[in-house]
Amino acid sequence: MISENHKYQRKELELKALLEITQAINENQSESVLVNIFKFTCLVHLNINSLVLYVLKEGGFEKKIAHGLKGSVPEFIREAEVSDKGKKNQFRLDFEERRDFLEFETALPVYHKEKMLAILFLRSKDPELELNLDFTQAIANILVVALENKRFARKQVEQEILNREVAIASQVQQMLFPSILPNQENLKAKVTYIPHSMVGGDYYDFVQQSEDVIYFCVADVSGKGISAALLMSNFQAALRTLLRSNADMETMVHQLNYTLFENTKGERFITFFLGRFNLKTRQLHYVNAGHNPPILCWESERRSELLEAGTTILGAFERLPFLEIGTRNIPFNFTIHLYTDGLTETLDESEQEFGEQRLQDFVRGHFCINPEDFHQEFLEVLSQFSGKVPLRDDLTLFSIRVR
Repeated sequence: MISENHKYQRKELELKALLEITQAINENQSESVLVNIFKFTCLVHLNINSLVLYVLKEGGFEKKIAHGLKGSVPEFIREAEVSDKGKKNQFRLDFEERRDFLEFETALPVYHKEKMLAILFLRSKDPELELNLDFTQAIANILVVALENKRFARKQVEQEILNREVAIASQVQQMLFPSILPNQENLKAKVTYIPHSMVGGDYYDFVQQSEDVIYFCVADVSGKGISAALLMSNFQAALRTLLRSNADMETMVHQLNYTLFENTKGERFITFFLGRFNLKTRQLHYVNAGHNPPILCWESERRSELLEAGTTILGAFERLPFLEIGTRNIPFNFTIHLYTDGLTETLDESEQEFGEQRLQDFVRGHFCINPEDFHQEFLEVLSQFSGKVPLRDDLTLFSIRVR
């Protein structure tokens, strides 16, 4: 029979143990320090000879502490091996009879708000002295909740860092797009760019190389997020360098493909359309590298066509298997609409895509109008089509009118 004096001593040790662990938590000690204090507390103050603590992790429970074992125990317990209904008397391990755990007297679940956060296996030093399981469970709960809070705080910090990085990447990406598009009587351009997230994998550009020559392009990199944005930034830098070198269009496309292949080893690709128009000679040259074909509208003839000549996607092959430079002589007014597949793949509430046919029908019904008006009316149509369904990809529509 346990004497009153022994009970008093045990209470004193328990209070000391509680003080030690709570003080360490208040001092914001590291996870390893908290774990060691808990282990020391159990072994010195709570009549415990050996213990194993498993802590909740995705898919099950991971071994966090192990001390005084005669044999070995698994590193991970799967959730499927634990039967739990939020109450101690309804907790059960499907492997309790396994030899791994036979040396332990007790398997103690640790709960917080009816959610099991840990499992503590215990063996006492002196079998005649009863373990205070309620106190042991309480102090284990304090430790596990502290570890969970640290993990949550760490994830919050990581998320805040990621958010800052994404915000910076978004600002940098915005700087890559042309800050001003032409808005003159003979040359007007309008773009609608809606990234799926803060950073996107779409790219468009407009470069007035000389008084008579303009370049315009649209591209879409495989994948999403920061990696796609960084790859597109690299691609834009390479393109701008080539434009300054006055290289011919065939050389530029081959070099862009080679640079992309070298950087990604064929694991990422970019669809790309590049056009060059001479305002004096009225000649259009273009290359479509696996991209959605832009729609060229001949104003005087009231007809449209798709610009498909070119090559395959960039970055898939070290050397492009074929390359065709498309040419058109356009003596009169025209409009060209460039876009990415995020536009045509916009879904409605029945998961039907907007599609290229709807876009072409809209173009035919709004032939060669002011690009600003075209975009405003088109976005209204697209919004009515999609309803409340969010975009699943970046969306770019880039329209240029030449008179």
